[in-house]
Amino acid sequence: MAHITVNQYLQQVLEFIDTRDSESCAEFLSFKHPHIANRRLQLANPEERCQQILEPPYDEMVAAHLRCAFAVANHDFVDAYKYQTFVVQSFLKAFQAHKEENWALPIMYAVALDLRIFANNADQQLGKKGKGKTGDMLEKAAELLMSCFRICASDNRAGIDDSKKWGMLFLVNQLFKIYFKINKLHLCKPLIRAIDSSSLKDEYSMAQRVTYKYYVGRKAMFDSDFKQAEEYLSFAFCHCHRATQKNKRMILIYLLPVKMLLGHMPTVQLLRKYDLLQFSDVTKAVGEGNLLLLNEALTKHEAFFIRCGIFLILEKLKIITYRNLFKKVYLLLRTHQLPLDAFLVALRFMQIVDVDIDEVQCIIANLIYMVCIGSPWVGLFPSLPLPSKILLTRCQDYS
Repeated sequence: MAHITVNQYLQQVLEFIDTRDSESCAEFLSFKHPHIANRRLQLANPEERCQQILEPPYDEMVAAHLRCAFAVANHDFVDAYKYQTFVVQSFLKAFQAHKEENWALPIMYAVALDLRIFANNADQQLGKKGKGKTGDMLEKAAELLMSCFRICASDNRAGIDDSKKWGMLFLVNQLFKIYFKINKLHLCKPLIRAIDSSSLKDEYSMAQRVTYKYYVGRKAMFDSDFKQAEEYLSFAFCHCHRATQKNKRMILIYLLPVKMLLGHMPTVQLLRKYDLLQFSDVTKAVGEGNLLLLNEALTKHEAFFIRCGIFLILEKLKIITYRNLFKKVYLLLRTHQLPLDAFLVALRFMQIVDVDIDEVQCIIANLIYMVCIGSPWVGLFPSLPLPSKILLTRCQDYS
């Protein structure tokens, strides 16, 4: 590949298209392939040569690819993104012309992936120069990927084996990556509906299904639908290839908070295996009802939790920590009538000094509402006529 000439490269691409060797053609249009490092193929004006060998729109597509290689060699990712959009647009012309056939799907995967990567690189380059709006290139790339998605989703005439619908999940996953990056998760909803209503949803490759479940699980977590988040993220973790330790770790970063909110604490061995000991003190604090340790753990690893987008989710663990702390108060007093001041003392023992009786009442009311403690308690509010097994009273002389 290091010594191939432009003509040889173009002849190879032509042969791949004529023989419908989409896998090889995709490699020759991918920036993961070694031909990108060949200086002979890094051309600023390759259009004339491409037109001599290739038919439209393939000549436009390959010319834009070679221009993109030239831009990357010069570390100009804004131009690289621009030319990659030409690659995708030219490909779409050919893709739409392929009636009732899907042999070109691997090519779409290659050019769509590079489009997202260059859009991200272009955003970063513009950001360093203080130009453009953050995420602007990614947003434009998403619009182009949506054009690809519509072509795939609307292919209703072809048989199942030749349907372009096999490309839908790959594109959805690429769009998810963009929407999570630019923080526009509401745009995921129509894509989720499209996949969930597809007859192929269980037939896609396991790798694509794992990626899909990972992002849908994360979205469910942010929507506070923790049961569904647990289901999707657990699927992703269990079916993720055992060799991809990095990916399994990424899934666990979101699965662990969900599991903890549902009352399942991870073991130290699991945290050590996946290098996630940042959760170790959090797990210990929640289990012990130790609010002081929980606050210290969240503060210590705040940067990591914020970077992962789970800090506010972990903050919700405080209500479970309250429950476990208050359970200890009950076990100490061993009485059906628990004074509110007992809980106040426990909270102040955890160095929460700015709490008062009114706030204690609010915490317990929330625990009752979330069914964290068990049966409803009366005495919290005089006007609350509820049957109870435990009575809360306000006993000012408790110490």
